Amino acid sequence: MKKHTKMELSRRRFLGTAAIGMAGITFLPSLSSCSSPATSTEDKIRLGFIGMGRQAMFLLNGFIQIPGVRVVAGCDVYGRKRQRFENRVNEFYTKNKVEVEVATYEKYEDLIQRDDIDAVVIAVPDHAHAMIAIAACKAGKDVYLEKPMTFTIKEGQELKRVVRETNRILGIGSQQRSDPNFQHAVKMVQTGRLGKIEKVNAYVGAPPIPYNLPEEEIPADLNWDLWLGPLPENIHFNNELNPPISLDPVKHEEIWGAWRWYKEMGGGFTTDWGAHMFDIAQWALGMDRSGPVEISPIGDGTEFMKFVYADGVVMTSEPFDEKMTKGVKFSGENGWIEVSRGHFKASDDALLPPKSDSADDDTPYETKIPHQINFIESVRNRVDPVVPVEIGHSSCTVCTLGNIACDLQRTIKWDPISETFVDDEDGAAAAKLHYQYRDGWKLL
Repeated sequence: MKKHTKMELSRRRFLGTAAIGMAGITFLPSLSSCSSPATSTEDKIRLGFIGMGRQAMFLLNGFIQIPGVRVVAGCDVYGRKRQRFENRVNEFYTKNKVEVEVATYEKYEDLIQRDDIDAVVIAVPDHAHAMIAIAACKAGKDVYLEKPMTFTIKEGQELKRVVRETNRILGIGSQQRSDPNFQHAVKMVQTGRLGKIEKVNAYVGAPPIPYNLPEEEIPADLNWDLWLGPLPENIHFNNELNPPISLDPVKHEEIWGAWRWYKEMGGGFTTDWGAHMFDIAQWALGMDRSGPVEISPIGDGTEFMKFVYADGVVMTSEPFDEKMTKGVKFSGENGWIEVSRGHFKASDDALLPPKSDSADDDTPYETKIPHQINFIESVRNRVDPVVPVEIGHSSCTVCTLGNIACDLQRTIKWDPISETFVDDEDGAAAAKLHYQYRDGWKLL
């Protein structure tokens, strides 16, 4: 009980202090050398946004400024978010003297049926990721999908299959893969500069807890039934799940949507930050498209977990410093490296990233958008982005396996090739590969 209380305090502190993106839409330093958004280009990419919350506003801020991109539509089950989206997009294009007609929708089906939309940006709660992304692929749209890729492992398996069957481009919003510091850390590990890796600390935070917020009145312009989608209809509304917003064009929600902290709707810090930090660890260890073979809770499973790979390398979700920095520490026989957002530390200066004279060095992490540019170029050139669907799935699977082990409060064994549990005699682990969608909703 005490650990749940501590987790709750940590969650609230995060909700109140985390910041991403910028107020309103302003020009980003990383695009200062690019042509104007008004550049005349025959090869325009027309984007639709599905989900218009705080993360979507950050993504909008980047995508709308990429030359040749036009944001033409948006969708959300919350009326005020549709209005905010329309206000921001129209304000940007009016200011830059670009003629674009923007439409908004309550149902994502209405958006993806439009023939003139090339790709969609999906930034909805995790439980709707797979369902909407699969529908978009089948409708002929390329997809930029926020992390974690899916809510369940089964959803990830099906999405991966559909992406390849439909020949769509799907990129995952694991933007740390496009960051030079994380790229350098991975290079140091993969080229053997640290020697044999002895341990990895990838601190991400605690697993989800049971939903415990009180029931509150549903806003008049929020379609709560559509928000729930395939989830059980007995999940009641609370404002923290879908925070109220202002239509002020320079304001974001005061907190992040709290659905992510509760096991009925999300994967806790395990998936919220694990989709970033476990992802980097897997990449460095050469475990993309693979994963651990044994997963265990540490203690009672309310804080930390352990992952063992086939080669014996151990990764834990324990912190590596007193600040409890969310990041990754690689410890090898020849030294160590710590990397997090805006931070790089090593046992030897020779392991540090090379200094750069770029004017962008001091740009806040959250305002750099090469990851979004990578997706647009992948759409143009019909090649996989830096984080394709297979990597998004394997990184997401690691997170979900950790939550399953903690939920069962025992060690589970996993075959990352067949993506099945080993020695699961009672079927308890396999039962958590997916859940029963409520009537009227389906994955495929």
